[in-house]
Amino acid sequence: MREFSTPLTIEVPATGNLTDDVVTNAREAADTVVFSRHRAGAWEDVTAATFLAEVSAVAKGLMAAGIEAGDRVALISKTRYEWTLLDYAIWFAGAVTVPVYETSSAEQIAWILRDSGARAVVTEGPDHTARVTEARGDLDQLNHVWSITDNAVEVLVSLGADVADEALEKRRTTTTPLDLATLIYTSGTTGRPKGCMLTHGNFMFELGVAVDELERLFATEGASTLLFLPLAHVFARIIQVGCVKSRTRLGHSSDIKNLVADLGDFKPTFVLAVPRVFEKVFNTASQKATADGKGKIFDRAAETAIAYSRGLDRGRPSIAVRAQHALFSRLVYGKLREALGGNCLYAVSGGAPLGDRLGHFYRGIGLTVLEGYGLTETTAALTVNLPDATKIGTVGRPIPGTAVRVADDGELLFRGGQVFAGYWENEEATAEALERDGWFHTGDVGEVDDEGFVRITGRKKEIIVTAGGKNVAPAVLEDRLRAHALVDQCMVVGDGQPFIAALVTIDAESFPAWAEAHGKSGSIADLVDDPDLRSEIEGAVEEANKAVSKAEAIRKFTILPDSWTEEGGQLTPSLKLKRNVVMREFRDEVAALYPS
Repeated sequence: MREFSTPLTIEVPATGNLTDDVVTNAREAADTVVFSRHRAGAWEDVTAATFLAEVSAVAKGLMAAGIEAGDRVALISKTRYEWTLLDYAIWFAGAVTVPVYETSSAEQIAWILRDSGARAVVTEGPDHTARVTEARGDLDQLNHVWSITDNAVEVLVSLGADVADEALEKRRTTTTPLDLATLIYTSGTTGRPKGCMLTHGNFMFELGVAVDELERLFATEGASTLLFLPLAHVFARIIQVGCVKSRTRLGHSSDIKNLVADLGDFKPTFVLAVPRVFEKVFNTASQKATADGKGKIFDRAAETAIAYSRGLDRGRPSIAVRAQHALFSRLVYGKLREALGGNCLYAVSGGAPLGDRLGHFYRGIGLTVLEGYGLTETTAALTVNLPDATKIGTVGRPIPGTAVRVADDGELLFRGGQVFAGYWENEEATAEALERDGWFHTGDVGEVDDEGFVRITGRKKEIIVTAGGKNVAPAVLEDRLRAHALVDQCMVVGDGQPFIAALVTIDAESFPAWAEAHGKSGSIADLVDDPDLRSEIEGAVEEANKAVSKAEAIRKFTILPDSWTEEGGQLTPSLKLKRNVVMREFRDEVAALYPS
């Protein structure tokens, strides 16, 4: 059994909790700008002293409303400043935050509120409030529903006006590293979501190490980031906590339609995103260049960026590649970096494999994507590539204080201070995932090289076994297929079948430009059998097949007329594919790929 561990490099506090960072910031750097909030079309600075005052006032309101230490308070909202404000206020009041994705249905909200025993919930607006109201009949423990757009913050501040500072400080300081900070419900690619119990200590370990290791992100003068991923996801949450801990200026962007403009105004020094965002940025740029008659130039620029990055891995790119790279830096790469605000030097990617081609492309244009790996159960990062220790195509080495083990069946197991306390009121699931000696079963299959770099090769339960007994990890093929500008999502199938096949959906944003360029009329649904469209996707399949053996290659595919979406139930909020849902909904299409 292969095992690799990285020694702990810092001293993790044995006392205190996450609220200490807010108090320390206000005491040591009261006038430092720690947030910029978007108001009336402009960014308004929030200092450390102001944030402490606002958090304290809201926390007093929660106490006045009867929220006790250990009570669960749910948050249902898009990513915005108030989300972070309320999160810390809940912790100041000694309570536990239960984040809920703002896209959740009334049924999903009801399950999470009931299972967690939430005493209160803060929604963003009328739509979310209506979903809570629909479920409230079965929620005996739910006493309060506040809404951000209906002045939740002001109402709580007013409610807590008579709570003494001493009472708040006593409540705040009773929380220890062993106490729950949050219950984050897994997005549920299968079955009911389970509540992951993450303690203050889990976050303190994770961020103590991560901020130290990623010093170039958090400690650079003028460091800032713009959060646009949902804060209900643990990935965005640790960046929030890391920014507060390191006094890195943090902004929030809630509407993806305004993201490019927000990035241009905010000018972050680093960003975080899931791989699908990086794929979309690349594909959109490629499609725009093609529409402008500059497709071949963009393709050459992309190949040069990739060659330049690969050359860095070998020591130094060739003279010819360096010359082409200098030319495209002036003509192409600068414009791509401007899309992220112009000041961005690093990006952090997680949630799914990025793929080495995209990793090399972004590093080649001057934006190093630090790919990491982790789960909700591990307070996000278990491994990460560092600015000075990057191996593209891997998810990096275990962060200090973390050990990885490869089981006999290839499953990756991890142990460290960031591993969760278990699933909320679900001992059976906890025992299945967490061994008594602290090793956590990730469900992912991978490998560890001699330097400790971890490579994820697939999900244990998603490994496809063909009729010929060949084990196939679908992620490799799917990552390559999605790299094509016309491909939105895809799913590789073939379990128990004689060969591998795929279901493919078309990118609705890229399709119109392609259709116009090829003289086509009609919708995606009208053209699923169009020879030119099929030929385009066939080329993408052939490119994907280069990554695998002949026995693992995609032999047939079907283009579907509609996209898979979170709203449709085929994707999780973090844009992971719900394979069981897709297989259930498209079983006829899959069956048609394998005529008897």
